[in-house]
Amino acid sequence: MTNGKTDKVKGTANKAGGKVKEAAGKATGSTETQAKGKAQQAKGDLQKGKGEAKEKLKK
Repeated sequence: MTNGKTDKVKGTANKAGGKVKEAAGKATGSTETQAKGKAQQAKGDLQKGKGEAKEKLKK
């Protein structure tokens, strides 16, 4: 089981990677890549939220 900080870091990385993927999709005109980037960003948001919730529960 991961701790809150690990989840937050993974979430931030997923969000950043998703933004890059979305931008690449826009640059190449690929709506599929844009959609994958947006989905990855959403996953990152969820991971960050999960990490924050875990940290609050620890206190």
